[in-house]
Order: sequence, then C-alpha cells, then structure tokens
Amino acid sequence: MNETHLVTIDRHIIDEERRFPDARGAFSNILTDMALAAKVISREVNMAGLLDIVGQAGHRNVQGEQVQKLDVFAQNVIYRAMDHNGHLACMASEEVEDIIPIPEKFPTGDYVLVFDPLDGSSNIDVNVSIGTIFGLYRKVSGQARGTLEDCLQSGVRQIAAGYVVYGSSTMMVYTAGAGVHGFTLDPSIGEFILSHPDIRVPEAEITLYSTNEAYYHRWTPGVRAFVDGLRTREDCSARYVGSLVTDVHRTLLRGGIFFYPRDSRSPDGKLRLVYEANPLAMIMEQAGGRASHGAGRVLELTPTSLHQRTPLFIGSARLVEEVEACLAGES
Repeated sequence: MNETHLVTIDRHIIDEERRFPDARGAFSNILTDMALAAKVISREVNMAGLLDIVGQAGHRNVQGEQVQKLDVFAQNVIYRAMDHNGHLACMASEEVEDIIPIPEKFPTGDYVLVFDPLDGSSNIDVNVSIGTIFGLYRKVSGQARGTLEDCLQSGVRQIAAGYVVYGSSTMMVYTAGAGVHGFTLDPSIGEFILSHPDIRVPEAEITLYSTNEAYYHRWTPGVRAFVDGLRTREDCSARYVGSLVTDVHRTLLRGGIFFYPRDSRSPDGKLRLVYEANPLAMIMEQAGGRASHGAGRVLELTPTSLHQRTPLFIGSARLVEEVEACLAGES
C-alpha cells in the first residue's frame, strides 16, 4: 500500500506559516476562521432545499440586486467569524455599501478582508453551484480601525486570496502567494482535506471558453471577433454555468478562458473589481494563468470605489493574450 498523508487545511496553513520565521500567527488565524465560516455556510447551502431559507429576503443590496436569504446568512456568518479575532482593521463586502468597521469592544489588527459572501445566489433555488470569494490585504492607512483607503488597494498588494465552491462537494481554494491549493470538505469529519495541491492551469487538448453568448449583440467588435475565431476551431467547446466561482473554478482545473466583457449596457463591465475580480485574478496568476481587463492586468488597476466594476478575461495565459490582441485599439 502506498504511503498517504492526510493534510487538513489547518495543518497546511500552519506548515506554510513555518516558512516565515517572523510570522506571529495572525495571518494563519484569519485563514482558519474563513475556513470555519465556509463550513457553516456549506451546511446551510446543503439544507437550502429543505429549510425555509431560499428565495429573496425582501430588499436590494447596494448593487440594486435582490438580496437572497442565504446572502444575508452568509454575510452574517463571515462577519461574526472575523469581527472579534483582533487581526482585522476593517472589512468590505458586496452586501454593504461602506466599509465594515470592527466593533469598538473588540481589538483590531493589521489586515483588511474584502469578500463576496455568496456569489451566484440567484442560482440557489435551482441547485446550481454557488460560492464565496475573498481577498486579504495589509492595512496601509495607519489608522487602528481601518479606512476606505485600506480597502481600495490594487490587487497586486493582496497577500492572500481564495474562494469556496458549494457544489456536489464543498471545496476551498486559496493562495498566499506561493502557489494555489484546493481542499475538499469531508462532511463525515468536518474538515477540509488537501485534495488538489499546487494547482496549475492546464493547456487542455480541447479549448474551453465560458461566457454568456446571449449578450453577443451587446459586445464590442473585438470581443465578437475573438468569439467568432473560437467558433471556427475544431478543438473548441463552450461551457457556461452562470455562476462566477463555478465557471472560474472549472477554468482553473481544466484550462480555457472565462470572460465577462464590457458591453453596450455595462460599459464599465459587470463584475466587481475589489472583491470578485482581484481575488480570482491573484489565484489564476499564481496557478500560471492570466487575468485581464482587456488591456492589461486586472491586478494593476487601482480601485476608486468599493463597488467599482470591471471587465474580466481570466484563464489560460495563451487565450487571455489572444483576446487582448483582439481588443487592442478599443477604448
């Protein structure tokens, strides 16, 4: 029998921390707390078909979108898992208009967490995979309880990023700047187990592309030209779920490209730069891929508002370079 090693996410985080002799444990504790929040959210997501938690909560978020009941639950779980540990200066979320302060009764720390608590929540009622996205920065403002400045850093300054997919199994993928690793939740023991070490974006035999082609008529000529070129390839196939985390997760593991470009109705793009595009871009680049806004790295954009939107082209480096060539010259 081959020797095997059962590695939990907690053990993996601690092992990674040992690579840095000056580490004080705060960074590791943040990731561990995020994993705990993911377990709680996963439990509720898996019960969504049985409990009265699906559907809309009756109000809209700052994006003008209907807030789902599980959106509210996921937001509260992450907030309560992270607000008291003394490691964060502040937080920012898709569901909240302004930065989220740490309560005065709790100590603060040197890090800033940005997150989308439940991406793709409109798919809950039809049992499509959804997810959580997060990014982590060091505080730069010098203010003990954090400021907007701390949350509006360019993606290249992230020190960690990750996402969780709640699907047929629950999987957490994260990077701390030294490769990308995936952990699958074993519900029988309640632990995330290392299942995908050192993920690299493959150059697949079949070129997969993922986008909402119903918006073809809204796209710019460059994007239409790129898709027209893909359609002529015999080795090309389209895959699209409509859940950002799920589509990017498939692209990370199987190769290809996912994109949500700007169009005539969304001239600035649709996806959020701070807590969707930047964390996913860091992960993809750490796995050997690329992430672009159409004319350069997403991670080099400096956000001017918490809920700023951006186009996103993410996946295998070769395909992202191809779409950038098609878009060259477009304003």
